[in-house]
Amino acid sequence: MTDDDPLAGLDATAMAELVRAGEASPKQLVEAAIGRIERVNPRLNAVVTPMYDEALAAAEAVPTDAPFAGVPFLVKDLAAHCAGVRMANGSAWLKDNVPDYDSVLVARHRRAGLIILGKTNTPEFGLMPTTEPAFYGPCRNPWDDGRSPGGSSGGAAAAVASRMVAMAHASDGGGSIRIPASCCGLFGLKPTRGRITLAPDLGDVMSGLTNQHAVSLSVRDSARLLDAVAGPAPGDPYMAPPPARPFADELGAKGAPLRIAFAGTAPDGTVLDPDCTAAVEDAARLCAELGHAVEEARPELDPAAIGAAFLTLWRTGVVWQFEGWARRTGNGPAAELVEPMTWALYQHGRSVSGGDYLAAVQTLQSNARRMARFLEGYDLWLTPTLAAPPPPLGHFDPAPDSPLMGLARVAAFIPFTPLANGFGLPAMSVPLYWTEKGLPIGSHFLARFGDEAVLFRLAAELEAARPWAARRPPIAA
Repeated sequence: MTDDDPLAGLDATAMAELVRAGEASPKQLVEAAIGRIERVNPRLNAVVTPMYDEALAAAEAVPTDAPFAGVPFLVKDLAAHCAGVRMANGSAWLKDNVPDYDSVLVARHRRAGLIILGKTNTPEFGLMPTTEPAFYGPCRNPWDDGRSPGGSSGGAAAAVASRMVAMAHASDGGGSIRIPASCCGLFGLKPTRGRITLAPDLGDVMSGLTNQHAVSLSVRDSARLLDAVAGPAPGDPYMAPPPARPFADELGAKGAPLRIAFAGTAPDGTVLDPDCTAAVEDAARLCAELGHAVEEARPELDPAAIGAAFLTLWRTGVVWQFEGWARRTGNGPAAELVEPMTWALYQHGRSVSGGDYLAAVQTLQSNARRMARFLEGYDLWLTPTLAAPPPPLGHFDPAPDSPLMGLARVAAFIPFTPLANGFGLPAMSVPLYWTEKGLPIGSHFLARFGDEAVLFRLAAELEAARPWAARRPPIAA
């Protein structure tokens, strides 16, 4: 599926440059993006709540000197409040939830000139690495519509990969920016803990597991967006260290060769798909060809303890969400309101004590110190983003008689990405490899606390050496 819309090939920075030069108006950009969504979305089910009237009205008043003036944008149906627009968190339980205010991040998106066209598909409460909610129906991968686009920001990634928009909001509590970036052939960076505020409602989520940012076609869009929206809000419990200079200034900047450790095997012994091993070995060779010092090494972590601690935080997070929404809505929680695995996680989480929770936090913190010591000797740790290429839809479906059995498949699919969440570190997935079947495979780079700068510098190098934006999936505008 293709069309002759010339805007579909541009990244967000290029679109904003057209507006500043007077060569396109915000309204033209918005109308073109709406057309792309209407043509492509029926195949993918990426956009679940259109906001076209609001977008066209906003296009009439956008400040043309804003960094992304008039650029069409989508926000995830999770964690991002848009005043007057449903936020269901992917759940039928919250189908009538309509906040009357913008979250601070959404307000910053608008201040940056972005025009929000709608909200994207997400699994129920963002709990799965695939985007197949019962409420909205499955989102499909534009590289193969029988496969998952990843999750939980799968709708965002499918929309960007198919060129509905050039960049979209995403959030990440265990890999939910980087997983769909890998599955859909995009650039996806998870910032340092505290880099982007969760105000006004939250200080943190699950002791800092959750972050927000975006998936994008280009590295420069991600860097410039982070410059535009990063920073604390009054009352935040902590903040990331301020960068030495704007992240956009890191692009093309020259520095000393980086020290990069890489691992082609999972810390927990998970068997990786050969394509993922090939992808990380290829990325390591590319980094060496670019002049960086690359060697095989891994931190001394306790993967079993980390996995158990992560699950403890995750399932208690479900309890917190359920009971919070029950108070706000006066309804639930009840098994008939949510999906079976979500309910099973809630029931499981209710058995966790406060002491169990704090012990899990301590486990993650002690392993974070091990990772920090490892990164004293290296600038980056390179691994595959995922253990396998994009899986078929239904791969993570729970067994009817044992809903939590699906969690073993989840853990096997994402042996790397949760580490950055548990440790608060910045990390990125870079699309450098495609399988013989034409499926994208991401390479995952993890950096020191607060050092998104080194990630952006290397990402720009990799993008210049092996451009990916010209690769278009079979389903694209």
